[in-house]
Amino acid sequence: MARAIMLQGTGSDVGKSVLVAGLCRAARNRGLTVRPFKPQNMSNNAAIAGIPGANMEGEIGRAQWLQALACGVRPTVHMNPVLLKPQSDLGAQVVVQGRVFGEAKASAYGALKEQLLAAVMDSWRKLGEGADLVIVEGAGSPAEINLRDRDIANMGFATRAGVPVILVGDIDRGGVIAALAGTHLILPEGDRAAIEGFIINKFRGDVSLFDAGLSAITRFTGWRSFGVVPWLPQVAHLPPEDAVALDRRAAAGTDVRLRIAVPMLSRIANFDDLDPLGSEPGVEVVFVPPGRALPRDADLIVLPGTKSTVADMGFLRAQGWDEDILRHHGRGGSVIGLCGGFQMLGRLVRDPEGHDGAGGEEKGLGLLDVDTVMAAEKQVRGVMALSVAGELPISAYEIHMGRTSGPDCARPVALVEGRPEGATSADGRVWGTYLHGIFTADAYRRAFLAGYGVQAASAGYRERLETALDGIADALEQHLDCTGLFALAR
Repeated sequence: MARAIMLQGTGSDVGKSVLVAGLCRAARNRGLTVRPFKPQNMSNNAAIAGIPGANMEGEIGRAQWLQALACGVRPTVHMNPVLLKPQSDLGAQVVVQGRVFGEAKASAYGALKEQLLAAVMDSWRKLGEGADLVIVEGAGSPAEINLRDRDIANMGFATRAGVPVILVGDIDRGGVIAALAGTHLILPEGDRAAIEGFIINKFRGDVSLFDAGLSAITRFTGWRSFGVVPWLPQVAHLPPEDAVALDRRAAAGTDVRLRIAVPMLSRIANFDDLDPLGSEPGVEVVFVPPGRALPRDADLIVLPGTKSTVADMGFLRAQGWDEDILRHHGRGGSVIGLCGGFQMLGRLVRDPEGHDGAGGEEKGLGLLDVDTVMAAEKQVRGVMALSVAGELPISAYEIHMGRTSGPDCARPVALVEGRPEGATSADGRVWGTYLHGIFTADAYRRAFLAGYGVQAASAGYRERLETALDGIADALEQHLDCTGLFALAR
């Protein structure tokens, strides 16, 4: 097996994913062959990864895709063997080693532990082959001791695999000393012994002002400090792991040439499709939370993906967003639908057997002359497409369960292996597609923005990701004891 270390957090959204990505890039820059690993992830932001030896593709969390990029390796499903995709308040679709395993209510999830842990350990063994170092990311917090008996994501994995743990605390949210000391207090002795030290993340200002805080944490816990990471501006250029980050997205500033409104659906998925647009100068992507109207000054409305289209169509109506969208279109505005959002733009969405949530059917917005029926088989694949407008290359991927058809499909958005994909309204102001990542294609994005009078940045989207990862790695080398961290690996 490869040597390994694991980052766990005092809670969700403390920055584990970014730190793992940065450490992966730092280790790679030191000449190590490094791999990321997350035993279990819960996110509707999924990416495509290969299934080794099967000539197939499957789903992993978007964060593990980014971490693989930081390592300079192709992502595989073994980097995130268990992916939970919430499709209701009480249940989730369970994806194991890239393929749909089934659905599970939260109350029944514990019964699956042994099966899922077996898959986790199988992927763990396979991922380590040929690697010098594996950097593991936990999920949530090990302090959720009420879930310890069913845990495969934090200490349940670390103690089983014998991997040393570094605990990450987020000082920006406050209470970081109590969070770390409290975690130490309530963990059982075996779990506590697995923790070798801690990292303070997202510090703003003079780091020396927290010297007494570091001493206090060590006094309460006996754990070693590996350093304090400042607030990193490069993080804004990386795709977030899940929707927790959406309400903290910063505005583009005052010089806005194109304002895009995106309703935050209850099961919003793959909203990182909008990141390449939001990272462009003069473009503002506004994620509108429930209870607020879509802004009247939006130039464009984009309906994002969703893990449960039928349920979120009802949710959209409950917010009054359907009326906002129809008024926007009536004023001459444009509307785009991506994946589940594409399905919502049609006349009807049917899920008679509950393949994508609770099931049933909902009338769509009727802006596209198409209908969608959910199917049992999930389409999961990477594709090379050619845009109909301008014949520009698009490297994208599909993750969906629906099959969409109707007259407007005769005006496709792109051609995939010569076959039409997507649909466009007769007036050209409404279109939808199943292609995730369509805006990461630099030439296509530039042409799209030019249609709104916006000049895109000269640097490509992937180039900006690479630059951000390099910047984060450099900052971690400066502010953390990376040599000490990597030396812990066993």
